[in-house]
Amino acid sequence: MLYVGKAKDLRVRLSSYFRKSSGLDRRKQAMVRAVRDFSTIVTGNELEALALEANLIKQYRPRFNVILRDDKNYPYLRLTLNETWPCLEMVRRPARDGAMYFGPYVMSSSMYEALRFIKRNFVLRPCRYRLDRKKQDRPCIQHQMGRCPAPCTGLIGHEDYMRSVDEVVSFLKGRRTELLHAMQADMEGLSDKQCYEEAAEVRDRIKALERAWESQKVIAPELGDIDVIGLYMPGRSRDSDASDKGQEEKPLDAQGIMAVVLFIRSGTMIGAREFYIRNVEGAPVAEILREFLMNFYSKGLLPPPEVLLPQEPEDAEGVASWLLEQGNKVALRVPQKGKKRELVAMAAENALAAFEARRAGTGVEETIEDLALRLGLKAAPRSIGAFDISNLTGSDPVGAYVLWEEGYFVKEGYRHVRIKEVVGMDDYAMMQETIKRVFDSNEPPDLVVIDGGAGHLGAALHALSEIGLEPPTIGVAKKPDRAFLRGVDEPVLLSGREPSSILLRQIRDEVHRFGVGFHKKLRGKRLMESPLESIPGIGKKRRLALLRRFKSLEGIRGATLDELATAPGMNSEAARAVWEAFREG
Repeated sequence: MLYVGKAKDLRVRLSSYFRKSSGLDRRKQAMVRAVRDFSTIVTGNELEALALEANLIKQYRPRFNVILRDDKNYPYLRLTLNETWPCLEMVRRPARDGAMYFGPYVMSSSMYEALRFIKRNFVLRPCRYRLDRKKQDRPCIQHQMGRCPAPCTGLIGHEDYMRSVDEVVSFLKGRRTELLHAMQADMEGLSDKQCYEEAAEVRDRIKALERAWESQKVIAPELGDIDVIGLYMPGRSRDSDASDKGQEEKPLDAQGIMAVVLFIRSGTMIGAREFYIRNVEGAPVAEILREFLMNFYSKGLLPPPEVLLPQEPEDAEGVASWLLEQGNKVALRVPQKGKKRELVAMAAENALAAFEARRAGTGVEETIEDLALRLGLKAAPRSIGAFDISNLTGSDPVGAYVLWEEGYFVKEGYRHVRIKEVVGMDDYAMMQETIKRVFDSNEPPDLVVIDGGAGHLGAALHALSEIGLEPPTIGVAKKPDRAFLRGVDEPVLLSGREPSSILLRQIRDEVHRFGVGFHKKLRGKRLMESPLESIPGIGKKRRLALLRRFKSLEGIRGATLDELATAPGMNSEAARAVWEAFREG
């Protein structure tokens, strides 16, 4: 897959790529030289085409589209206002469910800090217990620790509880004056009633709020919720502005561009995120901005009501319609003066600083070029995929695959495989099964890394040959760290501090971590399973009925066939299945 694009008239769009007079930029010229075939999908309208384009780019990551190397799903705080007794929880993907979402929190640490503060200073239940059932006889330990008002036992009325919910909303929305005035009134009212201990608690909460807000960078409260996007584009002077009338865009050079997004919520800066974007040589800035917006907000990110840009993106109206489908009506604006213009300039300054910091350090380009030289590769590998096998004496075997691209681990490309075809302790066969299943639905990277020595490498090469693939493949072993190459007797030592050695060790260790984590999860789940769960015909109701009747698994094991058959919900067939399963065990 080379490129995904949309057009009202596909015939005109495609022919424009092959006319000599079309004046294609260098990026599209390279793409046209590589084209062998076309595939088209007809949609009902432009909005459907935009949505499909975004999904296909996310799925296939075509080399000539603008791709963000961003593996993050930013966390949100979700207040369940769609429930009678709302609670606050962390989620990764907002939904249209009637709840209220706060975020995104670019740094998850700040989100957890806010959550801890709310739990200490506001009265909300921390559990997900269903309160539409009958009331509990007594509250849980969270109430005894002062962390829950215990609505499940009726210790707090709904009106008082919702007052706490409103305070949490005011806190998360940054309504400082409104919240402090309300709490001050509550404190004075309690003091007038001579409830001095309760008044002192409110006073302490007010002081805690003031301390928490001191560290927040307030931009301008009147701005509300906005995202600000700034670009630094090598090849253009910092003073030039392609959005000015009559000024011709200068071509971008081959270094790529840096984009920075500033997240402002309730007029307060809550974080920033930078992106280095490749494959933009000669591309118009309007096209880059359109693809950037489509990439960025297709990752489960809830767009704010307003996005500030350095210039208008290509097909701005269509992008705004697509953003509406993502969750909000969004205004895409290019501010010309005032505070908003200053924010776009500030984002651009941050992009410049990020670009210069990247160029000053040891770059990815130098690292992968050195790696190619040391491994004897024909080209520098911009994408590296790694495989590992994890099992414990043959139990719960799993395969793992991770993907690294141009400086980042791409979590969307990670894969787990539960080994199905191999019986017993055969790591080589497990590696072959994993490779075949992963590459059955995924394109191979520029370099394949196998966690292991010459034997694992040989097994991997055999599997790749069987499925008709021949990507450069190496094995990376430990103690000492070294790389085994196809057809080379002596391995390449990786124990030094060269950036290319460090990179390969990091990738190998990451796939090992990923595989071991999944293996531990499966093993723990199996150890926690009841023997009853594996018996055909014994569902949840029958399991509970048996345990109520016989008190324990040992009681079930000691029961006769007739006793099992007379238990609630059981019959002779189910009883025999249980009886035989415990005899076999």
